[in-house]
Amino acid sequence: MTSDIVVIGAGALGLSTALHCALLGRSVVVLERDTAGSQASGRAAGLFKSVQADELRTIIARRSMDRALSFGDWAGVPLEVTRSGSFLVARTDAHRAYLRTEARYSAGWGVDVTEAAPGTLAEAVSYYQGDGTELALWCPEDCYIEEPMSLVTAMAAACVKLGVEVAEGEPVAEIGLAGRGTDAGAGRGAEVRTARRSIHAGVVVDAAGAWTRQVAELPGADVAVTPVRHQLLITEPAPASAAVSAAQPIVRVVDAAVYLRPARGGLMLGGFEADPVPVDPRARPASFRTGDLELDLDVLTKMAGQVASEVPLAGELPVAEHRGGLFTMTPDGRFVAGPVPDAPGLWVASGCNGSGFSSSLALGEALAAWICDVPGRLDISALAPARFGALTDEALISAGTWQYAHYYDPVA
Repeated sequence: MTSDIVVIGAGALGLSTALHCALLGRSVVVLERDTAGSQASGRAAGLFKSVQADELRTIIARRSMDRALSFGDWAGVPLEVTRSGSFLVARTDAHRAYLRTEARYSAGWGVDVTEAAPGTLAEAVSYYQGDGTELALWCPEDCYIEEPMSLVTAMAAACVKLGVEVAEGEPVAEIGLAGRGTDAGAGRGAEVRTARRSIHAGVVVDAAGAWTRQVAELPGADVAVTPVRHQLLITEPAPASAAVSAAQPIVRVVDAAVYLRPARGGLMLGGFEADPVPVDPRARPASFRTGDLELDLDVLTKMAGQVASEVPLAGELPVAEHRGGLFTMTPDGRFVAGPVPDAPGLWVASGCNGSGFSSSLALGEALAAWICDVPGRLDISALAPARFGALTDEALISAGTWQYAHYYDPVA
């Protein structure tokens, strides 16, 4: 068969790219070896954050929030999003200075962010009881999706409505590219082979998450990402006397590298480990999946202890769910999206760096516009994989784990 575009991977980034390509009138096939959202996307925290480290990431983050909040209008499928706002909290002098700098830059890029008056945080968030000495930035734009799989399901449904084939349980075995031997179909960019068919396509998008490098290696290419473990927990519901309503704001304590939000009547707590665990699926059995990832609840217990005086519920409520996923980290902490060098017809959508789920709607939109050469599109060429030269695995792991460990704590 033939298709304009083949997307490999039915996570948030892959489905968003497919959906936006279909909205631009292209025929699209999505190939997923398991089920949509079954790896990192379905295990996400579901948080959207407007304050980002640079202007392009800020534009992408805010556009993605807008696309999520208006999803039913433009995609034709309902999606529940809670616009709770969020507080960014700093309890040390170094982090207070850092947050004030972030706020100044973010405001210049259009973000609605203000420094909250002392005591405002404790008044606005029942589950966080600070002493009023912390710095808190208030970001009313921020939102979250209660169950991350709802975004995956909504995007997949919108894709199908537009004629996209979302093929689950169909892993890719080979990719032949034009100019790489005689594998590619005449006049086409690529030939993608699975166990049951070959698909000739103009473009192949590698959106395989933690398996991005393996997919890129099929036609002999490489992409500079390294997967790193990330964990979170959800508590049992709080008692009525300490009820946590879904409308309460998200809280991010940057000096502890911890985030919290309401979840199922209790709390979600996650964070960024100071000693990250890199995971290379290439070194695991072919059957390895994210659900096989070794988790360590002690890491989250220690994180809860770092905010125990402010958020006692995080340590008091029983754990209802402990889950983990794999973040694809890049050496500079930014997405990797665009055409892969020396691999004609191969594009990539990866390098989530902890924000892939929340930025997926805008990043997929921008990448689709680039693939389809839409005039006036958002320029994301700064995220192209060509910005990285040849890197050893050791260098990738070192840089990727540093970016992970310093996600909230760049002043450490």
